[in-house]
Amino acid sequence: MLTTESLPRLQALLREAHVDGWLLFDFHGVNPIASGVLALQGMVTRRVFAYIPAEGVPHALTHAIEQAPWSHWPAEWQREQYSSWRSLEAALRRLLEGKKVAMEYSPGGAMPYLDRIPAGALEMVRAAGAEVVSSGELVSGFFAVLNAEQVASHERAAVIIARIAQEGFTRAAERARGGTPLHEHELQRWILDEFAREGLEVPDHGPDVAVGASAANPHYEPSAEHPVEIREGQTVLIDLWAREPSGIFADQTWMASMGAPSARAQEVWRAIRDARDAAIKLLTERVEQGHPVRGGELDDAARDVISERGFGEYFTHRTGHSIDPRSLHGSGPHLDNLESREQRLLIPGVAFSIEPGIYIPGEIGMRTEVNAVVQDGRVLITPMDYQKELIVL
Repeated sequence: MLTTESLPRLQALLREAHVDGWLLFDFHGVNPIASGVLALQGMVTRRVFAYIPAEGVPHALTHAIEQAPWSHWPAEWQREQYSSWRSLEAALRRLLEGKKVAMEYSPGGAMPYLDRIPAGALEMVRAAGAEVVSSGELVSGFFAVLNAEQVASHERAAVIIARIAQEGFTRAAERARGGTPLHEHELQRWILDEFAREGLEVPDHGPDVAVGASAANPHYEPSAEHPVEIREGQTVLIDLWAREPSGIFADQTWMASMGAPSARAQEVWRAIRDARDAAIKLLTERVEQGHPVRGGELDDAARDVISERGFGEYFTHRTGHSIDPRSLHGSGPHLDNLESREQRLLIPGVAFSIEPGIYIPGEIGMRTEVNAVVQDGRVLITPMDYQKELIVL
């Protein structure tokens, strides 16, 4: 959130980015980054612009009938009202003409999580005489970074969900051997009940529990309408995510075999494990040596391993997603050079998943997932004791 206390840090980022300012735009929540930075409360139904200069005080353009949401805007900052489109466009020209401004714009749609400005709004800003560049590094450095308290919240959640995943596997194995196997959706329900007992929050879907070929669908969701038993001789995927109230999500995927795994299952498991570890190794080496590293590079590192093992065509998604202070799939840098062209730096404070997978339709699906938080000179991987071998139950 933009405050008088956070403004100096943001303005330092603006100067490092060599832009005159950051122009935030929102309309009906089309830009969650702008709405998150401004944190307006109450009815906001008209177009909003807020210009944060590299030097000087912020300047908001607000509709005349919607002043209440700006009650927290500091009195020493500028706030200008508009009513007509003519007055809005004139104000934009006075404010922006000749300036280089950053907006949530991604040239060529390279990074969809940053492509939040409607084409018409972008044309309006350019018509006002401004040069528009991407705000990607500002989003990473101001909007997406975690503070120490948030990292601690993430770590606590990571410990709990790792324990629940492993207890879930044990529960499934005991039921299978006892002759009353659990169904996928029943184990899912048990995990949700455990989250509630621990006081953790989850979004409106998941967790995922998938057996055998079901896991070959990366977005598989178990259901009571199509029950699938968890039986001996199967591989089981558990993907689960949760957070403390107002905390930071932890997101993990674990793999197990109900009984001795097949040679094929071991081959697929080792490919995804080694791909994950290649990404972790590159990340850790670069950060510890003080060298830059980008999300797309880690995606390449993981993907190269899977391709070398002959499974490249079955790794059909990015290696990891941003985890920011507001969202499980956040607006910070992703590990992606497949679905999008992620070139943002992985700077201290950003968090993300590392989750390579192999999905062979009709046969098998496997994924391994840990989370990473970049810190000064080091990388925190959660859970601390992450999966090294296929769990055999």
